[in-house]
Amino acid sequence: MKKITLLLLLGTMASLLSGCGSSADPTDYREFTQYDPNYNDSIGSSNQQSQPSSSWRSSGTRDALGHKAGPKNFTTVIIDPGHGGRDSGASVAGVQEKSLAMDISKRLKSELGREFKVVFLRNGDYYVDLDKRVRATKPYNDAILVSIHLNHASKSYVRGPETYYFRVDSYSIAKRIQQALAAVSPVDKSRGLVRRRLRLTRNPEIPSVLVEVGYLSNSTERNLLRQSSYRQKCAEAMARAIKDQNKYGDQGMGKLPAPLNRPLSRPADRSQL
Repeated sequence: MKKITLLLLLGTMASLLSGCGSSADPTDYREFTQYDPNYNDSIGSSNQQSQPSSSWRSSGTRDALGHKAGPKNFTTVIIDPGHGGRDSGASVAGVQEKSLAMDISKRLKSELGREFKVVFLRNGDYYVDLDKRVRATKPYNDAILVSIHLNHASKSYVRGPETYYFRVDSYSIAKRIQQALAAVSPVDKSRGLVRRRLRLTRNPEIPSVLVEVGYLSNSTERNLLRQSSYRQKCAEAMARAIKDQNKYGDQGMGKLPAPLNRPLSRPADRSQL
């Protein structure tokens, strides 16, 4: 009788433990605070969550739509080096977007690391789906997202940085970054500051910008971007803009744009807004 009772008790405990495990969020939000070229793409493959400590989740920038003033006194900068792995992004004359995006992202981290907690969404040369990148921002309530890219155009004369935003609370940080990069760029024949509904500008619930540092399709700018000294200047310019936003908020950035109530961005979207 005792053996039967013990078996029943063990079975009940196993059932309870199994039920607890099945309700866990399968997404593994990793804090990519250091670049590791040997790191494997495991976002979404583990049941163990690596959440940021409560001291970094003081809340302040998270809002579903972002119809509010821009961020100030935030603690975390999430950097997204564009593309990766099988997705090289733009590739011209042996220069790959994914590699330059990672290099600039690492330089930006070095400039910000003493004042902010810096998190990478891609920490090596592997592919991360855009929707997974968005989900990976969810644990951070007092942060901004900066996605780093290099551009390409069919017309080779187009050159210069471009900065994309969608949310109202992302306008000022986007404008500051665009102004800072334009001051570094010798020639700017780009679209400049652009409001665009993209998965990395509309879907995150924190202020988010996507930065196209320059055009690889322009031979002069491509040669500039090959130079580590120029990439360093670009990283320093973006870092100054982020620090100014953190200190001053929207001050000096003019009137904020009108809020737009638009659905989340999807791969099949045709509308830019």
